[in-house]
Amino acid sequence: MIIALIGQIGVRIIIKRMNAKNKKTLLIVLTVIILSTLTLGLVFGNRIIAYFRTWVSGRNKAVMDFIRHPEEHGDWELEALSRCGDAPFVLPTNGFIGYLYNDSFTPLKLHTGLDIFGGKQVGQTPIYAPYDGFLTRENDWKSSLILRIPEDPFNSNQQIWVYMTHLADVQGNSLIEASFPPGTSELAVRQGELLGYQGNFSGYPGSPTGIHLHISIVKDDGHGKYLNELEIQNTLDPSPYFGMPLNAANALESSPACEVQE
Repeated sequence: MIIALIGQIGVRIIIKRMNAKNKKTLLIVLTVIILSTLTLGLVFGNRIIAYFRTWVSGRNKAVMDFIRHPEEHGDWELEALSRCGDAPFVLPTNGFIGYLYNDSFTPLKLHTGLDIFGGKQVGQTPIYAPYDGFLTRENDWKSSLILRIPEDPFNSNQQIWVYMTHLADVQGNSLIEASFPPGTSELAVRQGELLGYQGNFSGYPGSPTGIHLHISIVKDDGHGKYLNELEIQNTLDPSPYFGMPLNAANALESSPACEVQE
């Protein structure tokens, strides 16, 4: 408070000693600074809040605890292929849903999907198709798959995509089923079909991430292609698709769970 008051007095003294031209220039500069600050707050404010929210929620600590001692947290795990109530999607893999949609690991980056940690070694936790659709694996994809769903179960007039990644080991050796080689395009798969296994490939050989599945629901571009999954505005909240609170903006619990059993 005292520092701010001294600063205000200092600015007033400087302005008084300036001529009219310099005063006008200073006012313009101050106006630009204020407007820029407000704009940055509007653009990045929610992202900065999300970053602190992720820490406050305890999810970072919970994820590290689970990775180090999964045997102590079996009650956090959800079962693969389980369905919550009448939700359209089944859980694609067994494990702890550690990070949610809208979580944040860095101040300006929002998490676009879910991270499900299996608690086992690389290549041991199966991953299944969460819904019927048409599977694509681009030619250069070592650890990723994307499932096209022609009719969104909540809006039959729109198409959605389900992106899944980290299906490779630390060096990028694929853990995707051999029936889905690079270049696979529009191959029909059924809900519950085995797609591959959880891995720890980060995209950079020799620099592993935690062993998990990242899954996100991606919007269509309106011309039959998926949008960039890295941008939060191109993705959908997975909560209704899995029938449980999975949006970090609303769910503060460290261990998501289905509140309605079939």
